[in-house]
Amino acid sequence: MTHQDTGLGLLAALGLLAAEFRALCGPGAVITDRQQLRTYECDGLAHYRVVPGLVVLPESAEQVAAVVRACAAAGVPFVARGSGTGLSGGALPHAEGVLIVTSRMRRILEIDPANERAIVEPGVINLEVTKAAAPHGWYFAPDPSSQQICSVGGNVAENSGGAHCLKYGFTTHHVLGAEVVTPGGELVWLGGRTREVPGYDLLGAFVGSEGTLGIATKIVVRLLRQPESVRCLLAAFPEVDEAGRAVSAIIADGVTPAAIEMMDALAIEAAEAAVACGYPEGAGAVLIVELDGPSVEVEHTFAAVHQHCTAAGAFEIRVACNTAQRALFWRGRKSAFAAVGRISPDYIVQDGVIPRTVLPEVLRRIAELSAGTGVRVANVFHAGDGNLHPLVLFDEAKPGEAQTAEELSGAILDLCIAYGGSITGEHGVGMDKAHYMPRMFTDDDLDTMQRLRCAFDPTGVCNPGKVFPTPRLCGEVPGKHRGVHPLQAAGLAEQF
Repeated sequence: MTHQDTGLGLLAALGLLAAEFRALCGPGAVITDRQQLRTYECDGLAHYRVVPGLVVLPESAEQVAAVVRACAAAGVPFVARGSGTGLSGGALPHAEGVLIVTSRMRRILEIDPANERAIVEPGVINLEVTKAAAPHGWYFAPDPSSQQICSVGGNVAENSGGAHCLKYGFTTHHVLGAEVVTPGGELVWLGGRTREVPGYDLLGAFVGSEGTLGIATKIVVRLLRQPESVRCLLAAFPEVDEAGRAVSAIIADGVTPAAIEMMDALAIEAAEAAVACGYPEGAGAVLIVELDGPSVEVEHTFAAVHQHCTAAGAFEIRVACNTAQRALFWRGRKSAFAAVGRISPDYIVQDGVIPRTVLPEVLRRIAELSAGTGVRVANVFHAGDGNLHPLVLFDEAKPGEAQTAEELSGAILDLCIAYGGSITGEHGVGMDKAHYMPRMFTDDDLDTMQRLRCAFDPTGVCNPGKVFPTPRLCGEVPGKHRGVHPLQAAGLAEQF
């Protein structure tokens, strides 16, 4: 029986749930004060904000399961949230629902080098896994730029990547199993502790499902042995085109670096203002190329990379001689998203993907779009696999500029699709890009995806309104319900 059936009304239902959650998790684990609730009104994408009806901070899988069971029984929607660093509105709360925050579940339960794995709770910070494994000579490969603050549970939800995904892949390639609370409140295991398990790959469906299929409460991750050798260089080019040619030449030569990152002049300007990274003056673009592996192999391929950068027109190449210099190269890149706040009061982070062979052409088209609208775009991206992160800069205080920035941001995604790419590489669809899904997928495609979602969540209470461009309720006639986002229709999504 739902709260609607009982006639209690929304506030009474949430009030009863709050009392139940205090008894279950402790009085300090439940937030109902509106000012405190506003702390959780958005994730890293502050453009959309919704104050949650109720926040609960469980400390165990059993508490999460009990909270979800209570929500399901009451017919109250719920959303899971980790560190809140997502950039697509995937953890945007529901105004009439419960926000389940996993940040108190921060135990590393097991480090098992002999079996190349670790078991962690969802609130564990990404970088902490590597710190715990490092004394044994191992590390956790996925490394989003926010790895010092983002949580593993969020990485699983969004299938996060990072600078080293070119060689090592995304989060999905490093998760062996997960204990999951289903939308009905049942604790189940997907996958296991080994690389292969029989049956359907439900774990593969769960990783990257953006919190719409359940909540991970324990995660078994792969650990990799620390490489014997790591070499890193920074190459400065007059223009982005030359840097793009260097990337193509490196990959065409059969070299697979651990990472190839590119920043254009505007992104460099922002990084210098924020962290004084000391990149070469006058660079229209810089490449950061890192190789790792056996020493003999790294030395051979590093020489080839150096040669390709020189041939493509690099006017300065710096080679990191120690860990400190390598960290300085990466400091500018890792701080790039936040750094643009030094040169622009507001910005939109996009996340399109293109084939790397068309990188120079697409960047020229983005420059043309920028010039045509008068809105600046700073480009930071994983050049090796074509994952773009255009930063669209604007000033909310100037009338019409936010709308123009939104239109330019959408045009960039359309450009990615037109060149055979995707609307997201690692940030997810969330709320921000849901209305772009029909530009990539047919109605039949979307309805097939929805059937999978309904198999996990037939009542539609688990992170509703995300990923798909309409409510797309279970049991609806395929292709018939097309409209605006339900939060927007209800006037609940405040746009800033």
